Amino acid sequence: MSLTRQQLITLVTKIVNAEGTEEELDQWLEIVASNVPHPGVSDLIFWNEPELTPEEIVDAALGYQPIVLPPPTEN
Repeated sequence: MSLTRQQLITLVTKIVNAEGTEEELDQWLEIVASNVPHPGVSDLIFWNEPELTPEEIVDAALGYQPIVLPPPTEN
């Protein structure tokens, strides 16, 4: 399942505003997490300082690029 930026913003908005049951919120968070490369998207939603808007959360989560280290060299 691949969601658009706007679909992700809609889900993050619902999560931020606690617009569903606990089960729905957990499900929406799993859907968001499976559609973005950021490994800590829940931290962006719940713990980020300063608090981000849903748009900022989605943009940060979509723009995440892991640091790829070269393999160690043999001595």
